[in-house]
Amino acid sequence: MKKVKISLAWQILIALVLGIGFGTFLHNHPELQANIIKDYLKPAGQIFITLIKMIVVPIVISTLILGIAGVGDSKKLGTLGVKTIVYFEIITTVAIVVGLVLANVFHPGIGVDMSALHASDISQYQHTTESVQAESHGIFHTILSLIPSNMFGAMVNGNMLQIIFFSVFFGIALASLPVEKKQPLLNILDAVAESMFKVTNTIMMYAPVGVFALISVTVATFGFASLIPLAKLVGLVYFAILFFGIIVLGGVAKFCNLNIFTIIKILKDELILAFSTASSETVLPRIMQKMEAYGAPKAISSFVIPTGYSFNLDGSTLYQSIAAIFIAQLYGIDLTITQQVTLVFTLMVTSKGIAGVPGVSFVVLLATLGSVGIPLEGLAFIAGVDRILDMARTALNVIGNSLAVLVISKWENQFDEEKAQQYELSLKK
Repeated sequence: MKKVKISLAWQILIALVLGIGFGTFLHNHPELQANIIKDYLKPAGQIFITLIKMIVVPIVISTLILGIAGVGDSKKLGTLGVKTIVYFEIITTVAIVVGLVLANVFHPGIGVDMSALHASDISQYQHTTESVQAESHGIFHTILSLIPSNMFGAMVNGNMLQIIFFSVFFGIALASLPVEKKQPLLNILDAVAESMFKVTNTIMMYAPVGVFALISVTVATFGFASLIPLAKLVGLVYFAILFFGIIVLGGVAKFCNLNIFTIIKILKDELILAFSTASSETVLPRIMQKMEAYGAPKAISSFVIPTGYSFNLDGSTLYQSIAAIFIAQLYGIDLTITQQVTLVFTLMVTSKGIAGVPGVSFVVLLATLGSVGIPLEGLAFIAGVDRILDMARTALNVIGNSLAVLVISKWENQFDEEKAQQYELSLKK
């Protein structure tokens, strides 16, 4: 009898459906909810997230140093860095503008009964925002924050920008050494990277359990009733994300002679996982692997993807602009063109300046809304559905960063067309 093998994508999808069902059951049985969530579901979900965080730092350091050392020329690396940042800035700015336009066209906040909305506690985000604003002193502080005073401290805290900064400098220095001196360390780093990718594949076997636990907690805590008063906002955010992914990113892909639907097909496992967990960290190692397999050189994928996790959050910036207009409409505030342009520039700066902060979308909004006179208290009304919205914007972040690797590879004339064709053929088998 032939053994049926269920793919990872199907395992995660089944876990997602079962988790929604179990979460609904717990939501309707509050007497069982507290103990099961606290003792079983939250720990089971946190195990998966913690396992992923465990492997991200060594993978980024080893692959980035290998990639930078592979480039060899610091001038080439500088060109790569400038092109990457320019591309990220253009795409995220387009995301902000698209979000503002859609929110102004569809008016998600008009006609919503505020008395029907449940205000959630957002004090944790307010405290984070206050500390971030207190530390912020403009561009020089931002540059200073990139430089780790202690590399091991940056690793412990998972500060991706500081890790990237150190790895780039270390890679440049390593590349300048004679072959006989640098090759032993390159061999070790290569072995570390390959070993961590093997560890990733092992951890992915636990992914369905983590997904089941995480989605169960979300549904059990909030239920579907919390979505009803905010259905227009949720619907618009999901429509905006689909529109941006297919039309905007699809247009960028077509311009570069790529197909966005092929990229989505390649990333189907990762997209379902990112959507289910609302965490793009869970798929970072795998999208690095897949983009390399699809034709992007290691030097580019190992630099662009980790950097994109801090600077190229298309889904997050798209959501932030819609949420800002939604709250303004909720309070009956009619923002002028000047105020909306101010909002665009503030979001552009703020979303980059505090990349990597927990709850970044809420922190960015709290740091931004006051600049155009929107009441910060309005965020408490959408906090309850933030996890549902976070799932969709995380999936778009994954697509955006994966496409960025391929675009930059094409821009640098280093994309392997033959490798890409072979990969596409393997998808059809």
